[in-house]
Amino acid sequence: MTATTTTVTGSVRPIAEFDRPFWQRWFATREMAIIGLFIAVVIVASLIVPNFGSKITMTYLLLDMFPILIIALPMTAIIVTGEIDLSVASVVGFSSVLTGVLTQAGLPFAAAMLLAVLGGVACGYINGILVTAVGLPSLAVTIGTLALYRGLAVGLLGTTAVTDFPEFWTSLAKAKIGETGIPVVVILFVVLAVLFATMLHFTPFGRGVFATGLSPEAARFTGVNVARTKLILFVLSGAVAALAGVYYTLRYGSARGDNATGMEMQVIAAVLLGGVSIFGGRGALHGVIAGVLLIGALASALRLANVTSDVINIITGVLLIAAVVSSSIFAAVQNRRGRRLKLAGSTAAAG
Repeated sequence: MTATTTTVTGSVRPIAEFDRPFWQRWFATREMAIIGLFIAVVIVASLIVPNFGSKITMTYLLLDMFPILIIALPMTAIIVTGEIDLSVASVVGFSSVLTGVLTQAGLPFAAAMLLAVLGGVACGYINGILVTAVGLPSLAVTIGTLALYRGLAVGLLGTTAVTDFPEFWTSLAKAKIGETGIPVVVILFVVLAVLFATMLHFTPFGRGVFATGLSPEAARFTGVNVARTKLILFVLSGAVAALAGVYYTLRYGSARGDNATGMEMQVIAAVLLGGVSIFGGRGALHGVIAGVLLIGALASALRLANVTSDVINIITGVLLIAAVVSSSIFAAVQNRRGRRLKLAGSTAAAG
């Protein structure tokens, strides 16, 4: 019997990402850059902006950013699939009005809140069906439903507002954990963040989300139900936006049809700034959370420095454009590096 021994003279890793050392894969990323930038902004603002480093500023920053933080969680997954949901702010307004109208009609607040969240689920389901079953572009669909849901909200209340809500719930929305200054609602955000991070980064469903963003056709061949995946994400987006609407109502003690107008741009800017590619297939929740907090901290510091809201909006817009452009540049650099490594591997194999 003759034993045959095959000697491997060289090996080429098929995935270029793993050609880098672990510390580079973890730390040399856009997400970590955003986290570092957020820390730098907080340190600099604490040194030069009066009262920015105080406990009360932190409290109000977290209270103000809570709706954006939780809406950004499902929005991240939606954009990773290559879709977008521009109707989230209108769902916030619609659920806020629905909460107010049902409470005014005599329903217990807990029941009104549950029905408002179910209303958000219905809004997300409509978006998802139009995108997945009808085959319409999500940009066009959610621009349309943005107007539809906002119109329903304004139509239900007109120019009036509901301001009579149970004191227990309004106090809970603004309550703090002991003497820390950290709002109680942060606990809810942490729970949701853990759930969405687990779903997106550690489950087969999450891998299907990324596969869908990279190539829907390839994802289908690997067994991913692309339509169902997108539908679930739009439903989750509607539910979380509605939950944010209930919080918004309690936080400001007012249910109005124009609540949260323009919030969708803050959410999308934070998601893209946090490293999620507008073209789909790439992103991580820790970068998105840092992006939300960065925009919030920057806006808070500028307001304390007496900068007008118009200038703050301009800065937010510039950050959004920079995020999109940097994402394209990053993708181009990665593709060029991948081609270089592939060429080097082919040369080594031929030799």
